[in-house]
Amino acid sequence: MADTNVNNVDQKVAQMDSEKKDQILQDFEQFKGYLSDKVSKGQKLGLDEEQLAKAAEKVADYLAAHEEPKNSEEKLLQELWKVGDKDQQHALAHMLIRLVG
Repeated sequence: MADTNVNNVDQKVAQMDSEKKDQILQDFEQFKGYLSDKVSKGQKLGLDEEQLAKAAEKVADYLAAHEEPKNSEEKLLQELWKVGDKDQQHALAHMLIRLVG
């Protein structure tokens, strides 16, 4: 069940209403709050930090490819994501989970 939740991340993000997505991404504190809520829900579903980081990687891949950063914090995260290799991106995903956890 936990793997199914992680694998559905791409689909859920792509289907999100653009107005809601803009609202979440407009302010970095709102983005952190949204991510914190999703991490909390994932933990309640039994996801461990590794599974949460994999889900965060999928979201970050989507955002880097499809969304323009709305603030300087998101721009920095996008730039770090783009220059990092897979191991560095995975480490950054873990750091984001810990930031909001």
